[in-house]
Amino acid sequence: MTGLFSSVVSHSALRRFLAVSLLAGVSASAMAQTKVDDAWVRTTVPGQPSSGAFMRITADTDSKLLSVGSPVASDVQIHEMSMTNDVMRMGPVDSVALPAGKTVSLDPDGYHVMLMGLKGQIKDGDQVPLTLTVENDKGVRETLHVTAPARSMKASMDMGHDHGAGS
Repeated sequence: MTGLFSSVVSHSALRRFLAVSLLAGVSASAMAQTKVDDAWVRTTVPGQPSSGAFMRITADTDSKLLSVGSPVASDVQIHEMSMTNDVMRMGPVDSVALPAGKTVSLDPDGYHVMLMGLKGQIKDGDQVPLTLTVENDKGVRETLHVTAPARSMKASMDMGHDHGAGS
């Protein structure tokens, strides 16, 4: 009888273990993460009404960047630069697709964040808070808080590459 009882307990414990493991796996996938790297905001001159914020975003699952907010501006929008009939155009977009595992760059030449109605000058070295809202393909929203250092456009450019001059 003891052998039968321990087999039932073992079988029951195994089923419980498998159920918990399965639930843990579901929970882990529901808690997918989005990562933001190299965030920065362009400095401004006194009285300048707007600036741009740039970064690289990588989501674990198919997602989209829905919005960005910041206390340094009265209006924050996601914009896209595009070329139409040899004319560069910039305008707001509803969202930016974030394909699973692929890094999407928000940079001066494509998608970027516009900080409009600035509440003051953004100076070199300032730390600008940004709040990003990302939604995955299941409709689950994630809020990311990022602190982006302010730097001039010139400082953000890679000046360390060879221009072919010299030796």
